[in-house]
Amino acid sequence: MIARPPRPEALPALQNVSRETIERLEVYAELLIKWQKAINLIGPATAAVLWSRHIADSAQIVAMAPETARIWVDLGSGAGLPGLVAAILLTGRANAQVHLFESDQRKAAFLREAVRVTGAPATVHDARVESTAPFAADVVTARAFAPLDRLLEYAAPFWGEHTLGLFHKGRNVRDELDAAGKRWRFTYHLAASQTDSSGSILTLRSLSRV
Repeated sequence: MIARPPRPEALPALQNVSRETIERLEVYAELLIKWQKAINLIGPATAAVLWSRHIADSAQIVAMAPETARIWVDLGSGAGLPGLVAAILLTGRANAQVHLFESDQRKAAFLREAVRVTGAPATVHDARVESTAPFAADVVTARAFAPLDRLLEYAAPFWGEHTLGLFHKGRNVRDELDAAGKRWRFTYHLAASQTDSSGSILTLRSLSRV
């Protein structure tokens, strides 16, 4: 049995979060650990550091998006990281809606249940991203979904003039940027991850094909 991991008290990404939001995140964390027994939602070795490795890691991107951002698209949502965590943090923001794309039916079922119990403003799409009718989003997110070149192919149908991409990336991000630059034009900024010394948050704008 996987024990419920404790929540660290001083995670930077969660320091200014309301008590009500923390309670929603706790409900989500408990559900994730419960479903982890049957579905491989996260790496088993990371369950003990769920709050720092996954929840805070996902939460940090919300502060990087403008407060005017309302429509979010999360690609390859899996366990809801980062999309569902972002949705929980956006609960109460007028007209906020996070679209969670996950083609694995069991993971999609988990996401629907997590949305239900947390009351997060999110919609689960249990289909492949490329089969979905395109629409413009304010923010597109992804974490451990695909190399940047392929990720941008999935993201492009949701990209509007003012869309912002917020992507968790690892130590090979420079190589991924070089590869993506052969097929895509964009502007970007790299920020050090608050939770992973080898990771970065890639902020990307003005996407177009070469």
